[in-house]
Amino acid sequence: MKAAVYGGPGDLELRDWPEPVAGAGELLVRVRGCGLCGSDILKILSPDTRAPAVFGHEVVGEVIAVGAAVTRFSVGQRVVVAHHVPCFRCHYCRRGSASMCRAFKRINLDPGGFAELCRVPAPNVEHATFALPPGMSDETASFVEPLACCLRAVKRSGAVAGDAALVIGLGSIGCLLSQAFALAGTAVFGADLVAGRRALGRAAGARVFDVDAELDAALSEATEGRGADVAMLTAGGGSLLPWVAARLRDGGHVHYFAGGDGAALPLPLADLYHRELTISSTYSSSPTELREAFDALATGRIRVDGLITHRLPLGELARGVELMRRHEAVKVYVTP
Repeated sequence: MKAAVYGGPGDLELRDWPEPVAGAGELLVRVRGCGLCGSDILKILSPDTRAPAVFGHEVVGEVIAVGAAVTRFSVGQRVVVAHHVPCFRCHYCRRGSASMCRAFKRINLDPGGFAELCRVPAPNVEHATFALPPGMSDETASFVEPLACCLRAVKRSGAVAGDAALVIGLGSIGCLLSQAFALAGTAVFGADLVAGRRALGRAAGARVFDVDAELDAALSEATEGRGADVAMLTAGGGSLLPWVAARLRDGGHVHYFAGGDGAALPLPLADLYHRELTISSTYSSSPTELREAFDALATGRIRVDGLITHRLPLGELARGVELMRRHEAVKVYVTP
């Protein structure tokens, strides 16, 4: 079969790859499409990533083979699958840190979704695979995994009904987060340097302004001058932290959804101490959020209209990476 194979930093090439076979409890799916994630791009550009490798974890496919003992799925079904599953038994799992479970990264799709075929291991079949209803499109289903990460981030931020959240970066993740906060009853304000993405944020329900002064005035009015309860960063790295802290209430919460530039966070320790600020992050989701995300997308409570801006064949994955790096694409969807 063909796959987009990583051969080293920035090197992606369509090559032959061994065809996987479904074992007991497993599925073999023919990939129908796979979303390109920012974390994929980080791996593709990193000198520390082992080659060769096939990435892609926002996978939608059609079941073409069913392993022994699989009863929930059948050949011909469309499914969406996620890549990591925790053990559910260790200290991390018991304490709500499923994505830190030692088994979490080891249980993975084989290979990733930027290939023609993908083997779904038994734990993923049991806990991270969902059959698509007739009215759910492949493209909508491809957002299950990223939305699950967003839902977990909102939970970890501590936002509740009546709070105000500031979402920085209004790409596909920022727009999903805006809707996730709204589901929790939180008022959402958004910020982005790119006009087109500010428009996407408004369509996702966030209050977005073209200049900082207007944002600051609206945020102050909505919170009686306190500032945002939560600031969720999907872009900008560490350098944005002082700007964010200035718009956060005392006792507020800074949450990094994604990594970024900056080996250190440029905020004085005294500010953290005197203002009782909290800084946290979210690495991934858990099967609980995957189910919640699937249900929210299937019922239309979360909308993804307009977030996919480019649809590319597998052989043009490298072009998709460049489009996203140059901020010319919001979301790239890759089809074999």
